[in-house]
Amino acid sequence: MSKVAIVTGGTKGIGLAVVKRFIERGFTVHNLDIEPSEFGEFHQCDVSNVSAVQTCINTICQQNPTIDILVSNAGKHLSANIESTDEETLDALFALNVKGAYAAVQSVLPSMQAQNSGAIILVASDQAIIGKQNSFAYNLTKHALASMAKTTALDYASFNIRANAVCPGTIETPLFHNAIDAYCKKSGADKNKIVAEEASLQPLNRLGQADEVAALISFLASDDASFITGSLQSIDGGYTAQ
Repeated sequence: MSKVAIVTGGTKGIGLAVVKRFIERGFTVHNLDIEPSEFGEFHQCDVSNVSAVQTCINTICQQNPTIDILVSNAGKHLSANIESTDEETLDALFALNVKGAYAAVQSVLPSMQAQNSGAIILVASDQAIIGKQNSFAYNLTKHALASMAKTTALDYASFNIRANAVCPGTIETPLFHNAIDAYCKKSGADKNKIVAEEASLQPLNRLGQADEVAALISFLASDDASFITGSLQSIDGGYTAQ
């Protein structure tokens, strides 16, 4: 019987790289996303809808004797300061980035407690560690995920359930390109120039890749990381070390 991993937002970017990585390791991977994918077992699910996430994961749990890994990855970016963020926008961002993770974590815990094992990885951001300009709501949600990882790690350590947050920096994904495209459309800037500037801001002088983040997540989910819990794992080319 293969091990089971659940990944939210596994159709593109970091999520897709994670799904592929776990499939390579022999896992049965369930992907909760609104967009279909040919990789893993796809479940069409709006991760911003708590009841939809709960229903989907409860069904997966009923059909599998164990749930070994949860990677809560679904999320979106927003560039805006506090004055430019209305309540509706704030609620929508929290619904996906925070409440979606809350629903996923809460839903896998009964199975993980029953089997007395499990690894939960929340995909946060370098913005779970530092502040950035024009990033009020997004930064807020990523700090919330850091807190969720820490408190879950402490609350469920006695069940041998580990929880960690991965904190990627500037990673070249569709989410990254969408954010750059939106900025360039608004400002009239040249995209190639902006991408090069983003790369130059990293001490390693390049953008990170989704496969690199997936490798870290795979490690944190493995027995090699059995003494790591409640941590924030930076993968940002040295950006937050400055």
